[in-house]
Amino acid sequence: MSLEPFGVRLRRAMDERGPLCVGIDPHASLLADWGLNDDVAGLERFSRTVVEAMADRVAVLKPQSAFFERFGSRGVAVLETAVEEARAAGALVVMDAKRGDIGSTMAAYAESFLHKDSPLFSDALTVSPYLGYGALRPAVELARENGTGLFVLALTSNPEGAEVQHAVRADGRTVGATVLAHLAAENAGEEPMGSFGAVVGVTLGDLSSYDLCIGGPLLAPGIGAQGATPADLPGVFGAAVRDVVPNVSRGVLRHGPDVVALRTAADRFAEEIRAAVTAA
Repeated sequence: MSLEPFGVRLRRAMDERGPLCVGIDPHASLLADWGLNDDVAGLERFSRTVVEAMADRVAVLKPQSAFFERFGSRGVAVLETAVEEARAAGALVVMDAKRGDIGSTMAAYAESFLHKDSPLFSDALTVSPYLGYGALRPAVELARENGTGLFVLALTSNPEGAEVQHAVRADGRTVGATVLAHLAAENAGEEPMGSFGAVVGVTLGDLSSYDLCIGGPLLAPGIGAQGATPADLPGVFGAAVRDVVPNVSRGVLRHGPDVVALRTAADRFAEEIRAAVTAA
């Protein structure tokens, strides 16, 4: 049986737990900061601690698959456990894998993360549309079938992204705006929120020239270590701010490995974000 649509489940989680996504990013420097070795044992200790601290209170956990994949099959096994335990504790899991390909290969990537029988089954997956938005169709269809969702790279926070995403097409619309328009079409008529979201960086400043009201969620990196604050959200996202899921990784994770300190940091960010969104 399929789950409720991802957008429905995400809206409920955001309303109940606050609109916060915490990354699970076990890069080598953070493992060292936690006093852990850069090996599979350190990886497992790190991911279990984050799940224990966060999964019963934040709306979304977002593991970065690359930091698990670098350890090979044993790292992927740790990722499988983290996903399963996070979902069992009530958090929605967005797999940050940024997959993008064509045809049967895109379908296989989608099955890896969005099929209900996959060991890595997640609530949503980050994907790249830069082989053409239409190449994502296998992932869109599988997400609809399984009640899962996608977050499509649209206006990312890295400086290099502008050379592609702000490029102007022959019709006068930027590439990023085209991606947003495709997502709005996917979400048309969905209530209370569609399942197909965009990745839009908080650090980009004034985005008033873009229509961010796509009827779906906006995964927003940039708060914390990258310099943005919850107070920046209304100015960046305007009328779409209620659909923003701000992602905070190092700003929370640097407080580990103490579970209480991690929870306190996450609770503080969630409350500051809720206050900023409510005041908008």
